[in-house]
Amino acid sequence: MSIPRELYPTEDDLPYEEEILRNTFSLKQWWRYLVARADAPFTKRRVLYERALQALPGSYKIWHAYLRERLELVRNLPINHSLYQALNNTFERALVTMHKMPRIWIMYLVSLTQQKLVTRTRRTFDRALCALPVTQHDRIWEHYLVFVSQRGIPIETSLRVYRRYLKYDPSHIEDLLEFLLNSELWQEAAERLAGVLNDDRFYSIKGKTKHRLWLELCDLLTQHATEISGLNVDAIIRGGIKKFTDEVGRLWTSLADYYIRRKLVEKARDIFEEGMTTVVTVRDFSVIFDAYSQFEESMLALKMEEMSDSEVEDEGSNGEVGAEEDVDEEDDRLNVAKLEKKLKEFWLNDDKDIDLRLARLEHLMDRRPELANSVLLRQNPHNVEQWHRRVKLFEGNPTKQILTFTEAVRTIDPMKAVGKPHTLWVAFAKLYENHKDIANARVIFDKAVQVNYKTVDHLASVWCEWAEMELRHRNFKGALELMRRATAEPTVEVKRRVAADGNEPVQIKLHRSLRLWLLFVDLEESLGSLESTRVVYERILDLRIATPQIIINYAVLLEDHKYFEDAFKVYERGVKIFKYPHVKDIWVTYLSKFVKRYGKSKLERARELFEHAVEQTPADAVKPLYLQYAKLEEDYGLAKRAMRVYDQATKAVPANEKLSMYEIYIARAAEIFGVPRTREIYEQAIESGLPDKDVKVMCLKYAELEKSLGEIDRARALYKHSSQFADPRSDPDFWNKWHEFEVQHGNEDTFREMLRVKRSVSASYSQTHFILPEYLMQKDQMQTLEEAKDMAALERQLAPPENDTKSKEQSRVVGFVSAGVVESNGQKVTGNNEDIELPEESDSEEDDDKVEIALKEVPDAVFGGLIRKRDEGDEAEDDSTAKNKDSDGPLGALERMKRRKQQAS
Repeated sequence: MSIPRELYPTEDDLPYEEEILRNTFSLKQWWRYLVARADAPFTKRRVLYERALQALPGSYKIWHAYLRERLELVRNLPINHSLYQALNNTFERALVTMHKMPRIWIMYLVSLTQQKLVTRTRRTFDRALCALPVTQHDRIWEHYLVFVSQRGIPIETSLRVYRRYLKYDPSHIEDLLEFLLNSELWQEAAERLAGVLNDDRFYSIKGKTKHRLWLELCDLLTQHATEISGLNVDAIIRGGIKKFTDEVGRLWTSLADYYIRRKLVEKARDIFEEGMTTVVTVRDFSVIFDAYSQFEESMLALKMEEMSDSEVEDEGSNGEVGAEEDVDEEDDRLNVAKLEKKLKEFWLNDDKDIDLRLARLEHLMDRRPELANSVLLRQNPHNVEQWHRRVKLFEGNPTKQILTFTEAVRTIDPMKAVGKPHTLWVAFAKLYENHKDIANARVIFDKAVQVNYKTVDHLASVWCEWAEMELRHRNFKGALELMRRATAEPTVEVKRRVAADGNEPVQIKLHRSLRLWLLFVDLEESLGSLESTRVVYERILDLRIATPQIIINYAVLLEDHKYFEDAFKVYERGVKIFKYPHVKDIWVTYLSKFVKRYGKSKLERARELFEHAVEQTPADAVKPLYLQYAKLEEDYGLAKRAMRVYDQATKAVPANEKLSMYEIYIARAAEIFGVPRTREIYEQAIESGLPDKDVKVMCLKYAELEKSLGEIDRARALYKHSSQFADPRSDPDFWNKWHEFEVQHGNEDTFREMLRVKRSVSASYSQTHFILPEYLMQKDQMQTLEEAKDMAALERQLAPPENDTKSKEQSRVVGFVSAGVVESNGQKVTGNNEDIELPEESDSEEDDDKVEIALKEVPDAVFGGLIRKRDEGDEAEDDSTAKNKDSDGPLGALERMKRRKQQAS
């Protein structure tokens, strides 16, 4: 056999060939030769590889490179190509010396897997596992499991491989479970999964929890109930129900589904009923109830379909059977088959039970509210509200209501109850009362008052409801007797016994329940006598459980029966017991009743009461008492004492009420003693430390008073004093009032003084510009400009009609107010021609005598009630004196300007 010439070494190969001849077993020389001929055809490179391997059969590097090139050569060829057989032979030759190299085995196994050679591949995998050490088996098993998971591999083969793999690594049992489920091997899958769940040391490498595995097992058991045997499905699922409480509803439905698939319908119904009566969450209940109702509906629909089909069949067979019925009537008794057929047709064994199934479904739907309420009660059996709702569900069925009430009062522990447990006893008794069974209602109430409730108020409510029931049925004596029983204080022996036990029931504290005593008092007032009612009131006071309203009611009761002194004694006890603010109503009622009763006859005692009341009353609540005290003095006492009371009130009330108190004080003083007397009060108010805004208000009122009395200078001084509290930017109303006042009653100097004060006040407040809003600062600037314009307009209006008026106005600086007379061209010109400018003629004394001044008459209110009658002669004399004053007195600035304009015209 001749060798092709292309396989012979070329001239370029001679250096490598010579090196190999000199050193045949050098891996380096062979590898250099192979690298140098990397671009040569594979046939030539194959010869080089074969020569190298013949010289170095144990070289992993050369074998690995050779096998890779052969794998690359067959990559795109069909698997039945002849080169695959050459590749496999090469792998087998390599494994003779490379059987400990896992990479060679993996390359061979992957190639065999792609060739779909099942038996050869399986045996090769087994050879690899036998040849390699155990520490390297995991690299082989990875590809082995991929091989057995392919389609076409016999299930039994794959199963045996997985079982062998679990012996090597038991932690990968989930891979076996997945394979079993994909292969529909339900029996072994269920057994393996149950074993996993029973193994406490199991740890899922796929991150599955025990809960998830339980659910998978339940789904597996229920969906393939007929294909799995040997497992106690009921016990398994019930164990999951006890262990995993957050999926109870799903597990119960899975168990019921298991029995449904095994056609045990009645058992499935029992499971549904058991689940609904044991779950404790509404969500689980809803899951079970929905599944149950859907099951019943499906069963009903299935039965209706079966009936419709059977009716069609019966219509065809009835004609044939009718002719033979009369033939063998005597022989029917001996025919067992016919007897069995008749038994099946008996009504107890009738398959046509649609009405029964429909009634069962309707009954289930009607029970839903009751079942849902049972779930909530299982969550908390001490929930009073849920028991009331349960009783309401059975409305119209007294028997069930009584049974529910009985169960409720037996179940609920008053110390753990959520709500008011006594309401159950009351509703229980009212149920009997509504059905005209008063005797049993009394029995229920008698048992209810013996229960140890959490609070005394609950027990008191039961006693009150019992008494009200007796009242509704006209048993007044019984109601009073009940109240006497309830309010009776336990004996010393009972207290000693309870103290020895250490657990004090609420019945020991019942006699101090205010609710019971209030009802007892009402009953005594309505049904008993005055003496018995007083005994009850005195008992309340002795127990120190009285309220201010009880004190007032007791006193009113005594007043209604003309026991006035006893009533006032009750008031006295009340004001000693209570403090403010609770005693306020008692004091007000006591003082008003005392004044109304005695008036002037016991004035000193009334004064003592008022003094005592205002001493105990705090400042924020003393004002009404002072006003009541002052009215007492005005009506029955002395006016001076009334003024003294008002004066004390202005000092006792808090700062925010002083202004209103002073206003009342001033009004009463003006009415009693006349207006001049109020000056002292105004001055006292201004100096008493009122807030700045109240001082300003008081000064304005004082100024108005002085102006009405003609005291212009005093009024101006008040304006000037109060100006320090009025910022021109934020309080323009004050300055407008002063401006009007000066226009009406002032002159040039006083007006300038007002402007000077305004500027100084504005300057003092300007130091706080940084805290004022921007619009107030702009308003201040605009106001200054407007004042300058007003001054200029006044000057133009009052200036004499001379030719040099324009030059004077031009020389005037806008916004500047001259304080004197300016000479211009040898003539005297007024520096400030304003509305209040005095004319030049007023400088002479002779002209002043000719001016007539109008004076305002002094009001009668100035003299109060001291001068009310005047003689006619005195009136005439006063009128003549007033006329003389009009002709001789000084004239106001505004009046002078008006007369000057009239003379000029």
